[in-house]
Amino acid sequence: MSNNINLIDSFQEFKEFKNIDRPTVISVLEEVFRSMIRRKYGADENCDVIVNPDNGDLEIWRTRVVVEDGFSEDDDLEIELADARKYDPDLEVGDDYIEEITLESFGRRAILAARQTLVSKILELEKDEVFKKYKDREGELITGEVYQIWKKETLVLDDDGNELILPKTEQIPADYFKKGDSIRAVVHKVEMVNANPRIIISRTAPEFLQRLFELEVPEIFDGLITIRKIVREPGERAKVAVESYDDRIDPVGACVGMKGSRIHGIVRELRNENIDVINFTNNTQLYIQRALSPARIGSIKLDDEHKTAAVYLKSDQVSLAIGRGGHNIKLAGKLTGYEIDVYREAEEVEEDVDIEEFADEIDGWIIDELKRVGLDTAKSVLALSVDDLVRRTDLEENTIHEIIQVLQAEFE
Repeated sequence: MSNNINLIDSFQEFKEFKNIDRPTVISVLEEVFRSMIRRKYGADENCDVIVNPDNGDLEIWRTRVVVEDGFSEDDDLEIELADARKYDPDLEVGDDYIEEITLESFGRRAILAARQTLVSKILELEKDEVFKKYKDREGELITGEVYQIWKKETLVLDDDGNELILPKTEQIPADYFKKGDSIRAVVHKVEMVNANPRIIISRTAPEFLQRLFELEVPEIFDGLITIRKIVREPGERAKVAVESYDDRIDPVGACVGMKGSRIHGIVRELRNENIDVINFTNNTQLYIQRALSPARIGSIKLDDEHKTAAVYLKSDQVSLAIGRGGHNIKLAGKLTGYEIDVYREAEEVEEDVDIEEFADEIDGWIIDELKRVGLDTAKSVLALSVDDLVRRTDLEENTIHEIIQVLQAEFE
């Protein structure tokens, strides 16, 4: 009897499982019991299995046709009249003899095996449901609780106790979590690994910033403002290009909010990541100019074929355009799709010296190479670092050091 109870316990486990719909519960339970019947009787087509997952009730009814004594060809489908009348004296040949099969009649081993099958099917279904649920939610914002912290990843549990993985690579560098902390991230990738769903969440993906904007800025959520592109250096800087189809709405103002009220919450969530919100435009020159903010641009020369832009600005604006660690110029390039090179505007022309003047100290082919990349004065060469000169010309590093020495001597 205890085995019967065991199986019914599994039922209870099953019916309480919240993610599985009722028809699935019934069909899985029915299949488990039908396989028990097939193992014992060889066939199950003459059996009815009635399952009530709400209270764990189970009934199995077996129907056999009554035949004349000595004429039964298959005892699983037919019963001889004499045997049938032991249970019901009113039966005649051709009648259906219906009997209830109890779980105990299957024996202890069969019941234990059925319980195992049942439990493994529960787990299988659970995993499938979790996978499907999160696969549909890729890119969505979720909230979870930090459960365990390892060196390379953090384990987060959602409201249903499902495990989510936040790898170190998907964390903002300044992120620091303790067990029990509430955490927000986007569902980044969902995959099946060894029949287990692996749900990767991310705080560095551009979608995370986009979902935060949708939360904070109703106009974005309502579709009045569109985010055209987001580029990020997580924890350092982000650039967001926005556009509005309604002329009455200032998209940048709406995203920033009164005195920065809307953007402050996002910046805090991103561990003080600097966020530049700019107006999107199809005018490439203007777009690059806005992308390089807060620097003020003098002029821009575009090469649309090679997707490069030469940006000229005053010397006090160069460091602003490049930004700390080069983040500003790198993100502006990603946002606009152009490779951006920054040049100082020649301000003190009278003190500069034409590169041709050094013909007696520098080989002619080197001067031609410098002029080929637009460096036709001594100061324009000195304004660039050795690395930049190596990258932009075909000259060796040693040669460049020699050129710089010659040019510097001129101004000393």
